[in-house]
Amino acid sequence: MEGVIDADTRALLSADGALDWCVTEFVRVVDARLPPRVFLRHCPELAEAGTAGPLTPTATPVTLQLLGSDPAALAANAEQAITLGATRLDLNFGCPAKMVNRHDGGASLLRTPVRVGRAVAAVAEVAAARGATVSAKLRLGFDDRRVALACALAAEAGGAHELVVHARTRREGYRPPAHWEWVAKIRAAVSAPVVVNGDIWTLEAYWKARTLSGCDDVMLGRGMLADPWLARRIRHWQASGGERLAATPWSARAEVLCHYAARKQAAGMAEKFIVSLLKQWLNIMRGRDAEAAARFTALRRETALAPLLAGLAHPATEPATYPAPTPA
Repeated sequence: MEGVIDADTRALLSADGALDWCVTEFVRVVDARLPPRVFLRHCPELAEAGTAGPLTPTATPVTLQLLGSDPAALAANAEQAITLGATRLDLNFGCPAKMVNRHDGGASLLRTPVRVGRAVAAVAEVAAARGATVSAKLRLGFDDRRVALACALAAEAGGAHELVVHARTRREGYRPPAHWEWVAKIRAAVSAPVVVNGDIWTLEAYWKARTLSGCDDVMLGRGMLADPWLARRIRHWQASGGERLAATPWSARAEVLCHYAARKQAAGMAEKFIVSLLKQWLNIMRGRDAEAAARFTALRRETALAPLLAGLAHPATEPATYPAPTPA
C-alpha cells in the first residue's frame, strides 16, 4: 500500500497486539543494489532489528517488501536487506498501478508465470542461505484468470514459503467484488500456506473470505485503515466464541489520526504534507463510518493543521460545530 503504510502507521495499527505481522511499502528494485538508506527509509525498524528481525514498538514482526522484475537485481537487494537485519521478505506481484506496470513491475509479471518463478527463485536462494524466508503477493492474473494457478505454482516452485492472494485481477483493480472463492482453487493447487486478501472491511467479510477461500489467515489492507479496531474485533470474536465488540467509536478513530499527526510533527514533516496524509486516511475511513464521513465533508478544504486536528478531536456527542476552513 504505497504512500499509506509507513512505520508510523504500522506502529499505531499494531499497538494493540492483534496483528500477526506487518508489511512495508515496497522497495522499488530496478537494476542496482540499493544503499542501506533506502531500506531504512522504507523500514526504519531495521535500525533496531535483532535476531527476530525488524519489529514494531509492540514487537509485531515486519516483513520487508521488494518490487521488481530482474532476478539478479532482486537477489542483490534481498541480500542487502538481510544484511541490514530483515528476516522476512515479500515479493510484490500484485501492484496494479499503471506507472509500476508500465515499468515492468508489480502485477505486470503475472502475464508470464515463468518470470514470477524466476524472480522468487533468485530471492529464495539468497534468503535460504541467510536464514530468511520469502513470501509472494499475487493477484488472480493481469487481464484475466487464465494463468492464476500457473503463477501460484511458479511462485511456490521458486521457493515462496507463503502466498498472499488478492482476490481480483489487475484489470479489476479494487472494484468489488473480490473473488474469494477463486482463491480456494489456488489453495487446492499448492502446498504452501495461502493467505486471502481483498475487500475485508468487516468481521462478516473476514468470515466470508475465510469460508469461501478455505484459508486459515487473511491479510487486512484498507480495512485496517477504515477501522483501526478490525484486527482486534476479529481476535475478540475468535477468543470469545462469537462475541462481538461494539462499533469502533469516533474517539478511537480520532485518537489514531491525531497520534499519527503528532508522530509526523515530531519527525519534522511539513504541515501541508501532514494535512494531506490525514485527509487521505480520513477519506478511507469515511466509506465505512458515518461520523468519519461527516468530518471529512466538514474538513476537506482545511489547509492548516491545528484547525484540522481540532475538527477531528471534537466530541462526536456534541453539535457538529466544526471550524471554518482556513482560506487558501
